[in-house]
Amino acid sequence: MIEEVEKALKRYWGYDQFRPLQKQAIECVLAGRDSVVVMPTGGGKSLCFQAPALVMPGLAVVVSPLISLMKDQVDALAECGVAAARLDSTQSASERNEVMSRVRTKSLKILYLSPERLFTGGFMDLLAQANLSFIAVDEAHCISVWGHDFRPEYRQLGALKEVFPLAAVHAYTATATEQVRRDIAQQLNLKNPQMLVGSFDRPNLIYRVEEREKGDGQIRGLLDRHKGESGIIYCIRRADVDQTCARLSAKGYRVAPYHAGMENEDRKRNQDAFSTDKADIIVATVAFGMGIDKSNVRFVIHAGMPKSLEHYHQESGRAGRDGLEAECCLFYARKDYMTWKHLVSGDDPQATRVALGKLQAMFRFCINFTCRHQAILKYFGERAAQADCGACDVCLGDKDGEGDYGEKDEEEKGIPRDRAEASGGERWEEPWGRESSERAPKISVGSDNVPDSDIMPHSLVVAQKILSCVVRLRDDATHRVTVWTLVGSRRPHIMERGYDRLSTYGILPGVRRRHVYGWIAQLAAQGYLEAPAGDSDVLRVTEKGWRVLKGNETPRLARPESRRKKSRGDGEKPAPPDDPWEGVDRGLFEMLRATRRAIADEKMVPAFVVFSDATLRDMARRRPATPEGFLEVTGVGETKRRQYGERFLAAIREYGKA
Repeated sequence: MIEEVEKALKRYWGYDQFRPLQKQAIECVLAGRDSVVVMPTGGGKSLCFQAPALVMPGLAVVVSPLISLMKDQVDALAECGVAAARLDSTQSASERNEVMSRVRTKSLKILYLSPERLFTGGFMDLLAQANLSFIAVDEAHCISVWGHDFRPEYRQLGALKEVFPLAAVHAYTATATEQVRRDIAQQLNLKNPQMLVGSFDRPNLIYRVEEREKGDGQIRGLLDRHKGESGIIYCIRRADVDQTCARLSAKGYRVAPYHAGMENEDRKRNQDAFSTDKADIIVATVAFGMGIDKSNVRFVIHAGMPKSLEHYHQESGRAGRDGLEAECCLFYARKDYMTWKHLVSGDDPQATRVALGKLQAMFRFCINFTCRHQAILKYFGERAAQADCGACDVCLGDKDGEGDYGEKDEEEKGIPRDRAEASGGERWEEPWGRESSERAPKISVGSDNVPDSDIMPHSLVVAQKILSCVVRLRDDATHRVTVWTLVGSRRPHIMERGYDRLSTYGILPGVRRRHVYGWIAQLAAQGYLEAPAGDSDVLRVTEKGWRVLKGNETPRLARPESRRKKSRGDGEKPAPPDDPWEGVDRGLFEMLRATRRAIADEKMVPAFVVFSDATLRDMARRRPATPEGFLEVTGVGETKRRQYGERFLAAIREYGKA
């Protein structure tokens, strides 16, 4: 039957081939074998159950957690000519009765509903008479307490195998660790399920992580690079959403807020405005989540650090679902860690321990100086195919600041590099003596074989000074006291305890405290220091750290970022590794966007439901002149050719006359 699915894929969706893992997932559905499928956002996991549903006898039931997500997917299926429907609380009684009638008459192929609806009003009895082909559980990580969006109502789904023992159950999610995958299978009572895990990498996403500055300069710089394009700004608190939205709106940006403290009708109105491109930007808390099926989101901004890498992977993954390039920027502050620590700490010790572990991993991701794509893949247990992704701030060289920290800075401050303590005690001496640090040994970092060009000049010197300070402070070597000592603070705590007489006092003069905090965190992330990330616990030098003190190993530390490079407000939009605009007539693309916008307004559906940006780019590249040529465009199926072919062909002809 896989050949029939391939024909349906071309007929209804206009695709000639499967994406990675889709064929294996579809074969599980066709074979009636339970499965757990993990596929990244934008990887096409919906087609894994939508396409086989069309060639199998009976009705496929899709359990989905959010009404908005169900609506978008059903609208998109209807545009492709698929007999699909949904049942939810926003529908009138007559609309729900009509759907129930279609279930009874077996005129539906796909039915979307929530877990609550599935188990109310005797609906299970109705489905028992409907000749179920299979059951698909979308956003399946919601069933696991180890997942990042656990929903108690999902636990009811474990009864599906008891009620429908002959129907296969398939679980789909974009983000799940191995522990979550095992828990999904157990909670759903799956029988010998096939575990299919795709790559967690999203090579079309460009990740950037910067320390947050005061004001909206960083956010506005990115918005200006993506003028007129769709994007999401995530904030930690509801108040941050309202304030950020108000400030951006006052500057003329088309923004709308979204958080759980708003009235349901206001949230729905704002989400609809974003989906239909009446608002370019949605400013939201994590309440604006899984219901986003918008394919043309070109950027996602985190104005605060998320509480886990699972959340970050899924939230940033809402950009570039069409496979085209998109930018993901995270602006973090150290206080974000403490905010989340307070919010996730609860009465359940085990749950708190798990949440804090995830939070620490997230913080290390922010402050570490390693490829962002590699770091995400490593967290989810996947090995990167190459060392340089070419699509993050680290690999693109954006973390290299202007001007190095060196001995000249110290001499200008009047603090000699090799000086004695006022008490005549210890002296700071570099392992290779008083010669220039440019002659420090060049040592690759671990097994990564990091090129010397990626290592900050003097990183060994800086690391030795920090580690030496930790040794001298002993049981008082908290993050804060260590930083104060290194920069030469005259705070009472430092002066009263005599830390100003240590050889490491003031040994990093002229360096901003936040940069020293960052270096300490990077040393901890690379295993040279021990301490819970972001906490105020005492730092300890590890065995690896002592190798650095002896000059036998060199860590990799980021140079301090300059103000000009951090804001990036005057920069160009970053270019992905491969140019997705190659051969595309941009003027024609804009004309096709206007045509799509007009059709979407007439039909009162989101623009991406008509055609994705990827389809419009391919259209502007091929410039078809006939209905047959129009059908060759990626993403154009027979139904959409009949519906929209003539209008888009007319737009192409008109553009050619201009």
